[in-house]
Amino acid sequence: MTTLNIDEKESAYYSLGMEDQHVLEVVANRYIGANPALPFVYRAFSASGILQNDEGLYLLDFTDTYSASANGSYAYALCLVWSDEERSIDGIIEPLGPTSLYLNEQKLYRSSVIEELKPDGRMSIPLLLLKGWNVIMIEARKTPAGFGCRFGADEGKVRILQVLSPFSNRAGQAGWSISEPCQSSLYGDHNNQFPQWEEADSTTGLQWFPRTQWTPSEQSLANLEKIYGFAHNVAAYGLTIVNIPTHIHSLSIELRTNGATIVWLGDDIVVNVEDAGNYTLDVDVSSKQGKHHIKVWSASGSQHWGFKLSVSNNGTILDLSAPISIHGYSKAWIYAGPFSSEVPALDNSPFVMSSLVKHHDDARYWNVDLPNTVVRPYYENAMLSNKWTVGNMSNFGRWDYPLGVTMYGLLRSGKQLDRADITEYALKHIRSCTDWYQYSLWDFKQYGFPSINHQLVLIKMLDNCGSFGSAMLEAYSITGDQTFADIAHVIADFMLNKLERKDDGAFFRTCEGDYSANTMWADDLYMSTPFLIRYAQLLGKKEALDEATKQFLLYRKYLFMEDQSIMSHVYDFKYNQATRVPWGRGNGWVLFSLSELLEKLPASHPDYNELAAFFRTFVKGVTSLQGVNGLWHQVLNESTSYEESSCTAMFVYAIARGIRMGWLDEHAVEYNAVVVQGWEALTKYAITRQGNVFGVCSGSRYSFAPDYYMYDLRTVVNDNHGIGIMMLAGVEVELLRQSHHYIGH
Repeated sequence: MTTLNIDEKESAYYSLGMEDQHVLEVVANRYIGANPALPFVYRAFSASGILQNDEGLYLLDFTDTYSASANGSYAYALCLVWSDEERSIDGIIEPLGPTSLYLNEQKLYRSSVIEELKPDGRMSIPLLLLKGWNVIMIEARKTPAGFGCRFGADEGKVRILQVLSPFSNRAGQAGWSISEPCQSSLYGDHNNQFPQWEEADSTTGLQWFPRTQWTPSEQSLANLEKIYGFAHNVAAYGLTIVNIPTHIHSLSIELRTNGATIVWLGDDIVVNVEDAGNYTLDVDVSSKQGKHHIKVWSASGSQHWGFKLSVSNNGTILDLSAPISIHGYSKAWIYAGPFSSEVPALDNSPFVMSSLVKHHDDARYWNVDLPNTVVRPYYENAMLSNKWTVGNMSNFGRWDYPLGVTMYGLLRSGKQLDRADITEYALKHIRSCTDWYQYSLWDFKQYGFPSINHQLVLIKMLDNCGSFGSAMLEAYSITGDQTFADIAHVIADFMLNKLERKDDGAFFRTCEGDYSANTMWADDLYMSTPFLIRYAQLLGKKEALDEATKQFLLYRKYLFMEDQSIMSHVYDFKYNQATRVPWGRGNGWVLFSLSELLEKLPASHPDYNELAAFFRTFVKGVTSLQGVNGLWHQVLNESTSYEESSCTAMFVYAIARGIRMGWLDEHAVEYNAVVVQGWEALTKYAITRQGNVFGVCSGSRYSFAPDYYMYDLRTVVNDNHGIGIMMLAGVEVELLRQSHHYIGH
């Protein structure tokens, strides 16, 4: 009996048999259907509110903000977090003074006197998020030691904890709400009182920050002046949308402005004035029915700065609307500035939301007509949905290493199936990351932690860049997109020049202060070498290929268990020894990546013969451990450990490729049977006829004991660690069947 529990009738094999292309299609179709190509969500965010540090911790430090408040004062921070399902994440809190943390009105943490007085003291707190909305409240009390805390998710760039403002008058805005200082404790378990976050914040009797409305004196100012402050010789852009009905052929544009102004309707300049004043212009719109941008460039005048514009037809004012949907903002205009008042180029280059707004040598992003409030795009992952948005969240648009494998699988499946739609979906996902790269770097610099592209911006380890970077270069081989190449140069510079190495040049993980400090992981051969191989091939960097071969030989020295011809998962330099636990997927990453290297490595390369021999030895060790059902086990040499599908798919992929490429000719008959049995087992026990993938181990830490892998790491249905490699295995099996190396079964 297999340990995978798919009913026979539900299996892909039952409906599709060994029709590899059909299996590929159902897996690809299910993934795309479950992860629609949703754009990032735009939210209003107060730049004067709570920012984050580069770990993703929210800087809830009130020491300077409330410096005038008396010692013993209280303040409250409140936010909302959505979860699609019940789940637990590890929270981090660093108290700066007396601090209590509440989740859904239950106290999870109260600081001790030692924690309050210990600089940079840090506590880990499990956060059990319920399905739906979760309310986090922090109570802080001021002492001479400090006032507030730092709080967020552990590994914040991976476990993204994005928060929304509570209170109905802030609905849809990103960020925290912070109370004014109080002389006594108003909320908490001692009186069982908590703010009603679904009501307006005014119902609490407290003032909450950041501000969401202009003061009366600010409202009297010209619009750009209240947003940016007045200065001479500055300018800004405004952008809105007008919808011109089909029966209208002329419009009247009325403009009141404080200085030089240019107005575009669609591609055409319709107003160009050098002085302040009131202007009216009739415009022929016979060929402009439908939605069009109105773009305004407005320079400051001698005393004020701003404009007011309306569009009408025969006295009827047409509605204007924001050019994008911005949650937490209901007005029609967005603004970018301030810039120098130098007149812009008049070619009306279109504004693209994924790009910064550039004016000569300066760049900004969009503001809204609220106090110190900006537009920010957000990737809304499974932890965060939107009460005010209809639709499910998806993996689309995220840059991380499991999704790198998934995109690679989709690209190769699209090609194998001759399905341009699959290829285009993968390219669109990749571009949703790369098109926003320059913005996300700017966002990080402005706000301390990026709202999107977290791992790409905050590259600190191979997990952050290599896998998705490799998929991006696979996409580059299709499109030649220069943006892909530009980002590849950044990743290559990190790997080749900045990544931690041992004295012999081997990549390893420093991870100072972490459990995994000073370790080498078999996984990292996949996180590095497929990218380096493609970088060398596509961008002509031979040194990257040499680095890939060097790393394989070094990792073999540290991790290869010669007596069994398989790999330890980790080498721990703290103990100067390998764990000697052969985790299935860890071995899969290595064999998978070695097959990728050998495919691109010229036979004349000085390391080719040694690496080809290593591949054959490794395959021999792996195949000797294939289970009776055709699947491999979570711990390869522990037959009582559960059968795991992602490592099975990786072994099928690599061995099928080895046969097809002629590296395994001596044992081709034997290895053909291994591949066929492995793929048949996946279609019987791991893949359903609906394209669901079972039996994939969740992401792993490491241990010297096999029990951790066998009992602590469980499988997850449709885990991204397995979907892409399942498609890749199907592609390789199909290519093998089509080749002269295949021996029928």
